[in-house]
Amino acid sequence: MTPPPPDGTLPPDRPIRPAFDRKMLEALVCPVTQGQLSYDAARQELVSRTARLAFPIRNGIPIMLASEAREIDD
Repeated sequence: MTPPPPDGTLPPDRPIRPAFDRKMLEALVCPVTQGQLSYDAARQELVSRTARLAFPIRNGIPIMLASEAREIDD
């Protein structure tokens, strides 16, 4: 089996899986505040309104590192 490219993109011949399992959201909390997260399907992110951070989801895997999160303005 060939590993995915380092940039995280999928080769065109590889099937696309659902971006994120919503049931997993119930088990995850913000690593900064331990608070609730919401799922932004359009941006493929888990959002912590309290911490004002959006954590990316790459290849169906949430990246729950504050250093990888995007600051949000809302």
